[in-house]
Amino acid sequence: MRYLRQFTIILLISLTGEILNYVIPLPIPASIYGMVILFLTLITGILKVESVKEISSFFIEIMPVMFIPATVGLMESFGLLLPSLPAYAVITVVSTFAVMIVSGRVAQAVIRRTKEDSKHV
Repeated sequence: MRYLRQFTIILLISLTGEILNYVIPLPIPASIYGMVILFLTLITGILKVESVKEISSFFIEIMPVMFIPATVGLMESFGLLLPSLPAYAVITVVSTFAVMIVSGRVAQAVIRRTKEDSKHV
């Protein structure tokens, strides 16, 4: 019963995201609205982590299974993607390095700030 209640909470938040996607004319996927709502409810304390912790762990465990349909779709469309493959490869490499650089810089800034704050205490 606990899993059903937690799953219902996640479904209701996802439904709210779908409704927002329908009402707000922005090119933002409904799943993003749902994740933002979940994040805000967790941060503000409206929803406690314990309310969705177990079902969230379950979803994370089965996440690789969710990539199978997308992978099969890519394999079936490989002939269509082949002419654009060099562009996709460049975009993937450049964006990967950009994410690594930005993430590293942000992590370094947070570490420096944390050290500075601990010195002042």
